[in-house]
Order: sequence, then structure tokens, then C-alpha cells
Amino acid sequence: MISFLSIIAVGFFLGMRHATDPDHVIAVTTIVSRQRNLLKAALTGIFWGIGHTFTIFVVGTAIILFDVVIPARIGLSMEFSVGLMLIVLGGMNIASFMRTARTIAPPGEESDLVHSHPHIHGDFVHNHAHSHGPETHSHIDQTPLTLLDRLFGKIGLYQQLRPLVVGIVHGLAGSAAVALLILTTIRNPHWAIVYLLVFGAGTVGGMMLITMSIASAFKFFGKKNEKFSHRLGLASGVLSLAFGLFLAYQIGFANGLFSGHPQWTPR
Repeated sequence: MISFLSIIAVGFFLGMRHATDPDHVIAVTTIVSRQRNLLKAALTGIFWGIGHTFTIFVVGTAIILFDVVIPARIGLSMEFSVGLMLIVLGGMNIASFMRTARTIAPPGEESDLVHSHPHIHGDFVHNHAHSHGPETHSHIDQTPLTLLDRLFGKIGLYQQLRPLVVGIVHGLAGSAAVALLILTTIRNPHWAIVYLLVFGAGTVGGMMLITMSIASAFKFFGKKNEKFSHRLGLASGVLSLAFGLFLAYQIGFANGLFSGHPQWTPR
């Protein structure tokens, strides 16, 4: 019993450590960078963890119970999807920043007719060029992300859909490695499945703490200097884009996803 409890405890803390993987932190940072509500940021981390746990549980259970062997090309494709997702998230953050930057007038040049100020859509903060003239009222930073936020931002489920999907994609990349590691340690398949759930619970807890910490930092800097907060958002987008491109190149070409001899080691 003591040995089993030790394994469960280790699984929980390994799950928390797993949440701190660079690609995980970078992905959620691009989502939380515009978040100012700590409770909503915590929910973002929880839903990311739920999505991640769901994929690990489904794929891991198939490997444990049915001895499913994942071909190298499929395994690389699952990891490649993480790179693509980081590229998309980073590109969306950069596009949002560039649109916002063009709407903010330099100091002393804003007039009463046309000026910029923040709007809140759902739980997200955007800056819009805004005017009070009869024919000049407009919101011109219509990125796909802000359009979706404006249309569905008040729907609570929509706010958590993005981190849930991101978590599911991330789970694809690590599920095989987690399941194979369990099989070398826990021979009983039922306890191995329980370990998967405990590992997932640790991942949920770890990501919840991470997203709250990131949101706290953006909230703190946003109060002092809104432009600096926006630059942090831009930095997270650039980092996500660069890391995504690196992963895509590494998996697609160095590991041979697009060649005739793919090489994949679950990790």
C-alpha cells in the first residue's frame, strides 16, 4: 500500500512538472496574455489540463490495455501538430498587437474626435480606435480573434474552448511517452490507468498555478504601463511563433516526418 501511494504521489508531482514544459507554458501564455481576471486565468489552466488529460487518458489507455503500437509517422504527426498550433497562436497574438499599435496615436496627437481606449470583450482587453463623430465611429482592429471574441466573448464556454483544444493537441504529443513509462513501472493495467488520471490531475493543478502567475504578471504591469503589457503580449507571440517554427522544422525535417525514413522516440 505504501509503495502504491508513493507511486501515486510521484505521478501527481510529475504531472505538475509536466505542465512546466516550455511548449506548454508558451502556448498558454499567448492565451492568458490578454487576461486580467485571475479566476478566469485559473479556469484557462484547468481547461487546458482537462484537454491534456483527456488525450493522454484515451491514447494511454489504448496503449496499456490493447498494446496499441503507434507508427513513427503518426507519432511525429502528433508532435508536429503542437508546432503548428504554436505558430497559429503566436501569429494571432502578433497580428492583434500590430492592429492595436496602428490604432494608438502618438502622445499629444489624439484628439477628442478620434482616440483610442480599451474595450473588454468577455474577459479580454483590446484597444480600439474610437471616435464620437456621427460618421467616424469605428473599430478597425478586426482580427479574426477579436471578431470571435466580440461575437462569442460573453459565452463562458467559448472562453474555455481555446485552452481545452490547445490542451488536447498537447496531449497528443506526450501521451505515448507517458503510457510507455507507466508500463515499465506499473504492471497492473488498472492501476496504470489510475496513474494516468493522477498524472492528469497534477497537470491540471500545475497549469492552473502557471496561468494564474502569468495573468498576475500581466495585470501588474498593465496597471503601471499598458503599453508595456501589450509588448509582453507581443513578446509571447513572437516566442510562440519562433518555437513553433523550430519544432516544425525539427520534427518535419530533422526527424524525417516528410522523408521516407521517419525516426520517432516518444518523449
